[in-house]
Amino acid sequence: MADLGVAIACHVNAVGVAAALNAAAPAQACPVRFAPGDAAAPGEAYEAFIRRTGLVPTRDNLHDFFNGLVWMRFPLSKAQLNRLQAQAIAAQGVGAVRGPVRDAITVLDENGALLLAPPTVAAVLWPALLARDWHGLFVTHRALWAQARLVLFGHALMEQLVSPRKPITAHVWVLPFEPSGDDPLSALDAALAADLSAPRLAAKPFTPLPVLGVPGWWPDNEDPLFYADTSVFRPARRAVAAEPRP
Repeated sequence: MADLGVAIACHVNAVGVAAALNAAAPAQACPVRFAPGDAAAPGEAYEAFIRRTGLVPTRDNLHDFFNGLVWMRFPLSKAQLNRLQAQAIAAQGVGAVRGPVRDAITVLDENGALLLAPPTVAAVLWPALLARDWHGLFVTHRALWAQARLVLFGHALMEQLVSPRKPITAHVWVLPFEPSGDDPLSALDAALAADLSAPRLAAKPFTPLPVLGVPGWWPDNEDPLFYADTSVFRPARRAVAAEPRP
């Protein structure tokens, strides 16, 4: 995603975020087009407008720029999330309370990440992550991260990481997926889209992960004391509801 983002960013100052994204969208088989930030009809919900028109209102800022990149790299998953959002809005309307499915979609869309690892590795890392056993996850089993990958999905999360801070935390969705073939990102998108359903989202199968703790993501985490900061690497207070998935 980084190479695509750099290529598009070169044109943003000249034409704006929406136009720069649109110029690259056909080559990426993107299912939507990008429109000015005020394109949505007055009173119409953002997600309902996208579903009805295939247009994504896009402001000239980093937040919407990263949202466009995710649409290009995860078109099936973004379309599925939009479909589920629009269905919920049509059934329930737009109120002060969005409900568990729309809440979970927002968490994933804004702040989600995907933990990918072979089953034998996931069987060790995922329970440690659920238990918030940070020492076990990042120190005891550190070598296993050479076989694992954390893939960012949430566009607000990407925006935050432009200025890295230790407390930045992702909400992780784990997938039983092993990258293979010539286009592993497309296969990942298809696997995630197939995994996204209203019942699964309503169960909120996320768990927090301070992303700068991932080995290789921040120089300071080479020191095990990096993980002793309990204001960031907080211990579990109660059992985590998300089900373990190898």
